[in-house]
Amino acid sequence: PPRQSPTHFLCIPLVTPSSRPQLARSISAFRSDVCGPLGFGIPEGAVRPIGTLHLTLGVFSFGKETEGEGSGKKDTEGGEDKGLDRAVELLGGLKLKEMLGEVKEPEGGGGRLKVTLKGLRSMQADKEKATVLYAPPEDPLGKLQQFCEGVKKVFVEDGVMVEDGRLLLLHATVVNTVYVKGRRGRRGERMTVDAREVIERYEDEVWMEDVEVEGVQICKMGAKKRIVDGEEDEAYEVEAEVRF
Repeated sequence: PPRQSPTHFLCIPLVTPSSRPQLARSISAFRSDVCGPLGFGIPEGAVRPIGTLHLTLGVFSFGKETEGEGSGKKDTEGGEDKGLDRAVELLGGLKLKEMLGEVKEPEGGGGRLKVTLKGLRSMQADKEKATVLYAPPEDPLGKLQQFCEGVKKVFVEDGVMVEDGRLLLLHATVVNTVYVKGRRGRRGERMTVDAREVIERYEDEVWMEDVEVEGVQICKMGAKKRIVDGEEDEAYEVEAEVRF
């Protein structure tokens, strides 16, 4: 059967009242630097809006393409609602403080989960033909990774989320060429950028520092435009959230 397109995702949102000013400064400066006439050939449309920044823990494919022959639209929507309802129920049952307390860490780690985004990496092994660039979270003790894997495991073990078998790579997407309009190649290939210089230039960039994680969300795929502080931004629709 054809693979279903993801409809929702589980994530840690990175845009909070304390992080937004930091991210607004760093992303704005990055956009001006890399998209300008003397920049690195990265189109402005490829730089992600501030409000979309998050760490993905996993994706869901609810309904839509699971209906059998002869089933109507109502059944399809019912399938999505059922899967989503179960995921929301699981999210609501998460005891984040307890889960964080179970993370093994060296002494002096502290009780709260904080995120610092530093550096720039390519999702593609060939940096000359990159389509996605991301800021990795600093996690020297592996505390964030362990916590996120623990949260994801709840949904995978329930069966509501399919395990793709890959290691969970925590990343905040800063550049994605899929969002550049009208720049696909003749055969419809995605646009690529030579990211070697920009990665080197931003290897020590601190995008945001010591931002406390407030919770975990289930969001709907496809960011929507919105106005924040008088500026045009985008954000994902939040289906459900659980906070610390």
